[in-house]
Amino acid sequence: MTHKTIRLSGLSRVEGEGALLVRARDGRVTDLRLRIYEPPRFFEALLRGRHHTEPPDITARICGICPVAYQMSACQAVEAACGAEVTGPLRDLRLLMYYGEWIESHALHVYLLHAPDFLGYESGIAMAADHRGLVERGLALKKAGNVLVAAVGGRPIHPVNVRVGGFYRAPTRRDLAPAAERLLRAREDALATVSWVAGFDFPDVEHAYRFLALRHPTEYAILSGSVATAGGEFGVEEWPAHIVEEQVPHSTALHARLDGVTGYLVGPLARYNLNHRQLSPTAREAAAGAGLDGHCRNPFRSIVVRAVEIVHACDEALRIIDRLDEPDRPAVPVDVREATGHGASEAPRGTLYHRYSVGPDGLILDADIVPPTSQNQARIEMDLRDLIEPRLHLPAERLAEWCERAIRNHDPCISCSAHFLDVHVDAR
Repeated sequence: MTHKTIRLSGLSRVEGEGALLVRARDGRVTDLRLRIYEPPRFFEALLRGRHHTEPPDITARICGICPVAYQMSACQAVEAACGAEVTGPLRDLRLLMYYGEWIESHALHVYLLHAPDFLGYESGIAMAADHRGLVERGLALKKAGNVLVAAVGGRPIHPVNVRVGGFYRAPTRRDLAPAAERLLRAREDALATVSWVAGFDFPDVEHAYRFLALRHPTEYAILSGSVATAGGEFGVEEWPAHIVEEQVPHSTALHARLDGVTGYLVGPLARYNLNHRQLSPTAREAAAGAGLDGHCRNPFRSIVVRAVEIVHACDEALRIIDRLDEPDRPAVPVDVREATGHGASEAPRGTLYHRYSVGPDGLILDADIVPPTSQNQARIEMDLRDLIEPRLHLPAERLAEWCERAIRNHDPCISCSAHFLDVHVDAR
């Protein structure tokens, strides 16, 4: 009988903290728990009793990497409750700001969090010592995204220009010109990024994922759409009938089930598999050149999909700026009414759902937020089990590396889900 123990003080290159416990007997994993142990942050309780105009600013503080995602899902849920709809140039500006967040978030993950795994470095800083030009390209991409978010949202982190119904001030085409100049270079850097990451050595791993992502009739869904799975589509307002969250003993983040089944996947792989035909022509060409044929079930190749999505975001952002009609007002009226509204958008890490019940006085009676990482948590555990079992013969340090890589494939934002990583493997 053998005994193997792995302990890591913290998982590097993800947001948040937690623990992973693995027990194995006779070459089989008998227990695996991705423990998110940080105390819950209670944002949903914090929102109760607040005015219906406040969720965009409050929920943006859930995450410093994807605040726009929280603002957009929050705005759309409140607007749905109040019977308002943002269309035309104002919707274009929202989409433009969201593309900025996709660029900066994906660039950060690809270059500083994920690529070191494939190149054998412990961090992006260590990688920069040997590949300064590559890291500088990644930082330039991230800067382009930040500049775009700031041009629309007022600042790159926790934008202050977003409000229910639109914006406090609508940027002009002149305001957006500097961002457009950066985007032209960023698109070239994004295309080079796809070619670069496509050349990595990927483990031969595939999973039978059950994907979930938004789907829009005319665009690669990011800001809005119906909820799509391999089995069909349903409206965002039907989310509670299909997605049920439940507490598990080993985590302060909830696990989610789709139509009674645990372990579905949201994020880049889900978006690409369900919606790849709606990528921009340049992005589709880049995907084909990288060996993606419209179907990808290898989580290690998610880095390629993220790079393709950067190309798409640059392409579409440039298209919006070029065609933008300046709105005649910065926001549409949002009149208070007693109702419940649902909103969802595609955060860089996957589908982000909000629901708000608003009282006749405009105060929030109830709130529900379902972030991507809590939806993926059970699926990450399943990935780990499938990855670890055939590799239990490896030394403890090597097995720990595989665990970390498998988790980083999904770019989890544990801060959003409630947090990560101490690893303990008990193999006998």
